Amino acid sequence: MSAPERIPPRGLTAADATADAAAAELLARGELSVRGRIREASNAALFCTVAHDGREAACVYKPVAGERPLWDFPDGTLAGREVAAYEVSEATGWGLVPPTVLRDGPYGEGMCQLWIDAGGEAELLALVDDEEPGPGWKAIGFAEVGEGRTALLVHADDERLRRLAVLDAVINNADRKGGHLLPTAGGRLYGIDHGVTFNVDDKLRTLLWGWAGEPLTPEALDVLEGLREALGGALGERLAALLTAAEIDATRARVDALLASGLHPEPGGGWPAIPWPPV
Repeated sequence: MSAPERIPPRGLTAADATADAAAAELLARGELSVRGRIREASNAALFCTVAHDGREAACVYKPVAGERPLWDFPDGTLAGREVAAYEVSEATGWGLVPPTVLRDGPYGEGMCQLWIDAGGEAELLALVDDEEPGPGWKAIGFAEVGEGRTALLVHADDERLRRLAVLDAVINNADRKGGHLLPTAGGRLYGIDHGVTFNVDDKLRTLLWGWAGEPLTPEALDVLEGLREALGGALGERLAALLTAAEIDATRARVDALLASGLHPEPGGGWPAIPWPPV
């Protein structure tokens, strides 16, 4: 297996930030029109267009009324958690979550997120028959592939994935699947589907365990320091409209713990470490 294509590390450029801000404004103010349903989604997810002042974009609208009740998350809170994940992503400066807003729509209040067309680069996940990952890959774990055979599941040793692993640790993402990774032809990587995040209990469940126990990068430590400060100010105020006080306190505690250890977290053992299905 060859090494994955190397993509230069990049954060959110000024042009990216301007485009994302314009997209967020369009999502919030535009007229929302439903075009179809995304049937593979576990909760109601509608493919829509949003238009305002001569601009139009495709988006995903997830109404609160279409959320499936979960035993470990309060009813009617998933849309707000998706927006909270976007707010934290924006505070990192990495731009890892598509522009996302909470707004009224044809079926009531819900999450509205910019549609991302993925594609245009080498794969980020793979199954290999070796005991160890090859150059440019990180091991996740062994998976059954049928007829009593197992294969090693690996992800690319990609700086964008590593940033996303840090974000997931902060927001306590309980469902980072392979299908939630959207690389674009322009070189950006987005993560989507953040409805099961910010729980006060440790529920980190992800495919991005390749750096578990390794030191955080200097960049990540700087970003975490910035998040700690932001959570005590404007970011904390924005999250207060989306999360409970206990959930915001738990987010601060996770940031503090990452800074104290200086390491990527490891699976805790009290919760399945990898989501099912993984892709």
